[in-house]
Amino acid sequence: MKDIVFCSNNCFVLYSAAVQAKNSENKESGPSLPQSPMKERPPKAFHQYSTNISTLDVHCLPQLQEKVSPPSSPPIMFPPAFEAAKVEAKPDELKVTVKLKPRLKAIHSSLDDCRPPSKKWKGMKWKKWSIQIVIPKGSFKPPCEEEIDEFLKKLGTTLKPDPVPKDYRKCCFCHEEGDGLTDGPARLLNLDLDLWVHLNCALWSTEVYETQAGALINVELALRRGLQMKCMFCHKMGATSGCHRLRCTNIYHFTCAIKAQCMFFKDKTMLCPMHKPKGTHEQELNYFAVFRRVYVQRDEVRQIASIVQRGERDHTFRVGSLIFHAVGQLLPQQMQAFHSPKALFPVGYEASRLYWSMRHASRRCRYLCSIEERDGLPLFVIRVVEQGHEDLVLTDTTPK
Repeated sequence: MKDIVFCSNNCFVLYSAAVQAKNSENKESGPSLPQSPMKERPPKAFHQYSTNISTLDVHCLPQLQEKVSPPSSPPIMFPPAFEAAKVEAKPDELKVTVKLKPRLKAIHSSLDDCRPPSKKWKGMKWKKWSIQIVIPKGSFKPPCEEEIDEFLKKLGTTLKPDPVPKDYRKCCFCHEEGDGLTDGPARLLNLDLDLWVHLNCALWSTEVYETQAGALINVELALRRGLQMKCMFCHKMGATSGCHRLRCTNIYHFTCAIKAQCMFFKDKTMLCPMHKPKGTHEQELNYFAVFRRVYVQRDEVRQIASIVQRGERDHTFRVGSLIFHAVGQLLPQQMQAFHSPKALFPVGYEASRLYWSMRHASRRCRYLCSIEERDGLPLFVIRVVEQGHEDLVLTDTTPK
């Protein structure tokens, strides 16, 4: 008794030669499957081969097509394991019983199941968020700040403050506009009416020295000399910082001396590139920032007198909250009546001041003060200018 085993699609099929003999005897009565092949032993039968090819007609088993369900659909119910798939055969053919073993597959019910499980720590209240930026290969040019500002301006998503007005103040020494770097020319100091100098430009001038109170002396003298001296680096007038080597005539602006790589020392001396020592020096100064209080010493009385003597002024003269429009004048015959032990009362004097309103407690208005003449005596006039109201004029013979 020989058994033949065929394998197709991972399924094992057992054929017996005795089955063929039994089926040939029962052709007339009709085909039927054996109820118990293990208990009932079939009679002996002979099977002949020719050229090692069997005459048995074995058909290919039908393949089950797997149905792919979408993730949101309910899971597919598989048939129970070891369920027999019966295939009907023709009367003159073998009847084959195939046992299929189901193939288990993990079906995800949602997209969240595909993610790897994350560790859950006890008492965790925050998580680290990591971002990976992938820059494409090739010539990638990042946008400049001007392009980003223009793009944000088109979107209208940001509030940008108004641009700061340009500083047109110019240093009388180096002729550069605006405040300089802290470790450079430094801030601008007022020298006279509309005259400004950089702190280090004045401090490193040959004639200028500093007092313990922070006053810079002889700044005007250095300025007058600089109007006739030409810088060795930029060939412009206003150079006041000279080389301290004997008989050396090299002179520079402070900013030009830094560019020319002059050597500065802690005792406020400087050597030009031709006379400076090679290498480093223990007394060399490499940092020029000045954070202490420094001002220019000047004769304020003389400056006020020069302002008063000027005719038409292009500048506003202001002291505190008081703005002067006209100083006025006194004639010789008025000198006896138009002054007091502490003040003068020039005729034509005019000034204005913004102060709290007399009508509304939370508003301010303009007070225009002037001095006139009446019967050979001064008359003090205050005109209250307030929006929404008529001008109120107050007069008296005394300033109080």
